[in-house]
Amino acid sequence: MKIYRFLHAGRPAAGVADGDRIVRYEGDVLHLGEPTSDSISMADAELLAPVSPSKIVAVGRNYAEHAKELGNEAPSEPIIFLKPPSAVLPPNGTIVRPPQSQRVDFEGELAIVIGKTARNVSRDDWQSVVLGFTCANDVTARDLQKKDVQFTRGKSFDTFCPLGPCIETDLDPSSLALRTRLNGETKQNGNTHDMVFNCAVIIEFITSVMTLLPGDVILTGTPAGVGPLAAGDRVEVEIEGIGVLRNSVS
Repeated sequence: MKIYRFLHAGRPAAGVADGDRIVRYEGDVLHLGEPTSDSISMADAELLAPVSPSKIVAVGRNYAEHAKELGNEAPSEPIIFLKPPSAVLPPNGTIVRPPQSQRVDFEGELAIVIGKTARNVSRDDWQSVVLGFTCANDVTARDLQKKDVQFTRGKSFDTFCPLGPCIETDLDPSSLALRTRLNGETKQNGNTHDMVFNCAVIIEFITSVMTLLPGDVILTGTPAGVGPLAAGDRVEVEIEGIGVLRNSVS
């Protein structure tokens, strides 16, 4: 099931894909109620980010080839960092390159959406706390990341976490094609089976550190091929079984 969040009568609403339309449901994305008689075409829907997280936990260097392209070794345990909720950007929103940075990169990623409060979850039980999956772009001010050593500033600017277009609730994330296109040209062509740490390990590790709340998002890392964004660019993150997250750049 593909769950969308979109504007309806000026307010956020939740709906489920039905062909080329979205059927509006009662309730919200995390608590879907009954379907209503309202629907809207995909083309006409003003999509919002599929969730409004309390926090975004990201995993760094989770593809060995990406770690190598940045001059690093693959880690022996997950490297995690936080992006603020204020970084979230909806599908079709504009990524704004900050004046502090001369190098802003795209990083296409599979994102996990948490569905229930999660603390000390074992890797065998990871699916019980997951609502579904969406596409993400872990936009990074690469020069600031290198300058600061730690990740906070370079990962946290407003608009630096595009999410969407939907949450797919029925998906096996173990082997999904992941592609990032810049102005129509494929720059990243990876697969989630190449993750150093899979979703089960990631959730076990993160929930041993902090409590995840419903709606929280985990970014699972990016494959090799990251590169810079320029004003006027169009960047697309496509993940098999989910869809395409499209954003412009200014």
